[in-house]
Amino acid sequence: MAFTLPDLPFAKDALGPHMSAETLDYHHGKHHKAYVDKTNGMLAEKGLEGASLVEVIKTAKEKGDKGLFNNSAQIWNHSFFWQCLAPEGSTRPSGKLRDMIASDFGEEQNLLEKLATESVNHFASGWGWLVLNNGKLEITSLHDADTPVVHGMTPLLTIDVWEHAYYIDYRNERPRFVKTVLENIVNWDFVAQNLDGKGIERADQGARAKAHA
Repeated sequence: MAFTLPDLPFAKDALGPHMSAETLDYHHGKHHKAYVDKTNGMLAEKGLEGASLVEVIKTAKEKGDKGLFNNSAQIWNHSFFWQCLAPEGSTRPSGKLRDMIASDFGEEQNLLEKLATESVNHFASGWGWLVLNNGKLEITSLHDADTPVVHGMTPLLTIDVWEHAYYIDYRNERPRFVKTVLENIVNWDFVAQNLDGKGIERADQGARAKAHA
């Protein structure tokens, strides 16, 4: 069963002026789609036609198959990333998430600044992550296509710091891109939902993912 390019959970112009429709045309419509197409092209020869996306990622990691891992992990990373975004002002941290932010970071701005620092200072391509670890919020980053799927992490929020995420709207200004996204278009409802530990499933697709939906 081939994987598909998931639809964006918002209109292409819904994140403006912070993320343009043109960026989404390229980032989602070309870069993300390329990972889907390349992964699908490898499934048959790897004997993984019936596997879920998460199963493909884990198998590729275990076998040291870098090509399959990089492309399949990027499908998952991007699918998760789109769900982390929402139109400006549409969601705010609330309930348990708000309380955890206060407990672990003091205030929301401290969380945003620390996640921004981690993401901006991440060398070369990769992803900044807010994860849940032993009941506490933690910030980390992963290189290139690496993903929480293979590290036993509980992902809550991510920000893409590959240059293709921001070169149209921000040129080479990663700090401005990261700050703008984190302070304006985070889908805090999705972040809060992931406190249930099911974040990995929310970007999965394929046979087993559908069976457990």
